[in-house]
Amino acid sequence: MDQLLAMRTFARVVEAGTFTKAADSLQMPKATVTKLVQSLETHLGVKLLQRTTRRVTVTPDGAAYYDKATRFIKDLGDIDASFGAAHGTPRGHLRVDTGSSVATRIIVPALPEFMAKYPGIQLDLGVSDRPVDLISDNVDCVIRGGAITDQSMVARQIGKAAFVTCASPDYLKRHGVPKHPHDLESGHLVVSYLSARTGRALPVHFTKNGERLEISTRHAVGINESNAHFEAALAGLGIIQTFDYLADPYIASGALVPVLKNWQSPPYPFYVVYPPNRHMSNRLRVFIDWIAERFSLPPQ
Repeated sequence: MDQLLAMRTFARVVEAGTFTKAADSLQMPKATVTKLVQSLETHLGVKLLQRTTRRVTVTPDGAAYYDKATRFIKDLGDIDASFGAAHGTPRGHLRVDTGSSVATRIIVPALPEFMAKYPGIQLDLGVSDRPVDLISDNVDCVIRGGAITDQSMVARQIGKAAFVTCASPDYLKRHGVPKHPHDLESGHLVVSYLSARTGRALPVHFTKNGERLEISTRHAVGINESNAHFEAALAGLGIIQTFDYLADPYIASGALVPVLKNWQSPPYPFYVVYPPNRHMSNRLRVFIDWIAERFSLPPQ
C-alpha cells in the first residue's frame, strides 16, 4: 500500500462525501479509491468510514485520523512548496474556475504576463457563471463575487467592483432618461441578470444619502451570463446594472450612457475561494497573489 496516496484518497472521500465524487476529482477508478481506503483501514486496524447505499459517514476514529492526516499532508506540502519557492519554480497543473466577465476582461488579457513569469504552470481555466463543486470537479480555486455562503471554504477577498447603471443612446432616445430608480418599475425596459443558481432575476440596488432601495422589475429579457447580459445593453434592449470594468470603455466611447448617476450601488466584493484542507501549492499561492494584483489594476 502507498500509505501517503491512501491518506490523500481517504481525505478526499471525507471532503467529497461519496466515493464516486472522490474518484472523479482524483481521476481514479472508483474501485481503486475503495481499495485504497480499505487497505488503510486494514493497516490501521480501525473503521474509518461507514458506508451506506446513499452516503458515507465518518466514524469517530475516522474523524480523528482525518484531522491528523490532513495536517500531515499540509505540512508535507509546505515543505515541498518552501523548496519550490526558494528556487522560484512553481510547477504543475492548476485548475481555476471563474465567471465569464472576470475571465474575458480581467484574467485572459493579462495571462501572457502570468504564463511568461511562471512557464512551469499548466493552467486550466473554467469559465461559467454557474457555481462549481470544488471537490468533485477537482478545482483548486474559484473566483466569485458576492456573499460567500459556503462557510466550509476559505475565502480571501481580492478586490471590489463598482456597479454602473447604463443604457445605449438609442434606447434612451426611444424611452427617455430615468430620473429616479422607481422609474425603472414602469415605463422602462430593464434587462435582468438571472441567477445561475436559481434562475431568478436579481434585483438592482441603489443608495443615496443613507437611503437604500431594492428595485425588482418585470423584465422582457433576462440573461444568466454576464457578457451576454452586457451585450444586450449595447444592442439597445434596455437598461442594465453591470460592473464598471465592463462598462467604462463603452461609456468613454459613447456606446453606453450612464443613468441615475446620483444613485450608487454598494461595491461588489470578489473572492478567491478554495477548500480549507487541501494543500495550497506554491503554484496556487502565486496565482492568488497575481489575481489580487490584477483586481487592483485597471482592466486591459
